[in-house]
Amino acid sequence: MTNSRIKLLPDHVANQIAAGEVVQRPASVVKELMENALDAGADDIKLIVKDGGKTLIQVVDNGDGMNEHDARMAFERHATSKIASAEDLFHLQTKGFRGEALASIAAVAHVEMKTKPEDADLGTYIKIEGSKIVTQEPVATQKGTSISVKNLFYNIPARRKFLKSVQVEMRHINEEFYRIALAHPRISFTLIHNGNIQYQLPKSNRLQRISNLFGHKMQTKLVPVKESTDYIKIDGYIGKPENVKLKRGEQYFFVNNRFIKSPYLHHALRSAYEGLIKEKSYPSYFIYFEIDPKHVDVNIHPTKTEIKFDDEQTVYSILKVAAKHSLGQFNLSPSMDFDKRPDLDIPYEMQKQSPKMPDIKVDPDFNPFEEDDFGQPAKTSLKHYEKKLEYWESLMHQTQADAGDLFDQQQETGSRLNDDYQEDIEAFQFLHKFIITRRQNSLLMIHQHRAHRLVIYHKMLRQLQNGHIPSQQLIFPVELHLTVDEINMLKDYEQEIKNTGFDVQFDTETLLINGVPLEQKTLDIAEIFQEILRQLQMEAPTEKQAIEKKLASIIAGKSAIKTGQKLSPDEIKALIKDLFNITENRFTPDGKIIIVEIDSKGLEKKFT
Repeated sequence: MTNSRIKLLPDHVANQIAAGEVVQRPASVVKELMENALDAGADDIKLIVKDGGKTLIQVVDNGDGMNEHDARMAFERHATSKIASAEDLFHLQTKGFRGEALASIAAVAHVEMKTKPEDADLGTYIKIEGSKIVTQEPVATQKGTSISVKNLFYNIPARRKFLKSVQVEMRHINEEFYRIALAHPRISFTLIHNGNIQYQLPKSNRLQRISNLFGHKMQTKLVPVKESTDYIKIDGYIGKPENVKLKRGEQYFFVNNRFIKSPYLHHALRSAYEGLIKEKSYPSYFIYFEIDPKHVDVNIHPTKTEIKFDDEQTVYSILKVAAKHSLGQFNLSPSMDFDKRPDLDIPYEMQKQSPKMPDIKVDPDFNPFEEDDFGQPAKTSLKHYEKKLEYWESLMHQTQADAGDLFDQQQETGSRLNDDYQEDIEAFQFLHKFIITRRQNSLLMIHQHRAHRLVIYHKMLRQLQNGHIPSQQLIFPVELHLTVDEINMLKDYEQEIKNTGFDVQFDTETLLINGVPLEQKTLDIAEIFQEILRQLQMEAPTEKQAIEKKLASIIAGKSAIKTGQKLSPDEIKALIKDLFNITENRFTPDGKIIIVEIDSKGLEKKFT
């Protein structure tokens, strides 16, 4: 047996590999510890966190507790009280069952546990560091279990380095907390972060629990859904169509009180809203399924958030029908009269008016022999105008494919355009989307929305360099009702939000906007703060300058000239002038092309 290459891994390495499946970030630890507390029969669970879980994650419960032997065995791999045979996997009623959680957590952190069953005089204290038991001794403690996980990934620096900011990690912890608290309204939960109580949830029913987590206004935004069949029972709530959001928010499925992710079921629910909401909008839902465990496989994913029904199509159909029935029952679906032609309705304000012959106007200055720069009549007939539009449309389609290549090859900076462009050169709007003009021997096509967005963005950055953007007070302040988590997220960036011109005040579940950035009166405030929340959820910058730039980019995008908006000749010239006063004006802040330039050679190639 020489040159053997296959060897057994040392226990500490095997444990760290197992930890990679179970413990991905602090929120993973929260999930495992809270589920263990639920399986122990606790009806009061406290979660204590410091620094987004990087420094401390502690779960204290009043469950059954463990004796000395069980306390020690709980940290062994594949040790579990939840199952005894493979057959048990098809009749699961508990959360955890693989026997990996505590062993995996102890492999990558400092862990301390105090536990005591009700009938014992003393409990057990165990201290473990990187899978090694440092201390095990009797201790005076209350009934139940307290587990503290400190310095997560202390022995795997590469993993610890990839943890995100405190705000980001805390959002993931909050999400795990929501999932467990929503699934178990009959249990009281407390969440404490850095010494501050974020949530203190009393025992309640499902709707009260939803309100306690997402704000009392949430009750007015939901309608109940209920359906019962021999195969499955559905209960819960879905959002009214008028309260949909621009970002994914409160969307929860639970199967036998276990949170799951299911794009398939999401599609079923989303299809029930067909014709009621816009394409890129997201309704809230809290749906609880009850089904015989033998019809469900929860062991297809290590985190057990993905499951498989043995008849998914039936579940899909029942959910869709139940949701449609709920929306219709509460008069939320549009009524339809198939005998009525709404296109033939006469508006109320015109019903009493007499018919009026249309005015016919003749242009006495029309000269069919006068030509413009394009060889067309300067003041042309409708047919000539249509031909001109066809010419530009054809040119746009022909050049669109290779315009990007030409642009990449040229690699010009905005400063050259600024130097060469002359203000007296004509420019016009095309399709209410593009501005077309020329520079020397080149044709310029400018995306009007993106151009204006960049102009506003750079103006805001210049104002921020001087300290902050002036704010103008609103006659009627705007009140937005948000979740506690959303309020806390915005509070983390309160000063930066105020620097960009918003005068804001925070309450537990309310954001009050008293003022908006100067010169931005037309902002849709609700929409812009939903976009701020959406982008901060995806990426939470920590440096002040980066935060302000992101906020300025969002505000500029929402307040810029829209595609389809008609511009006057003066507005076109002003926009071009402002754009060419910016040195780097080829791209928007998020990297989208603003200007496409095609030189005379590129045009000539189209006619060869």
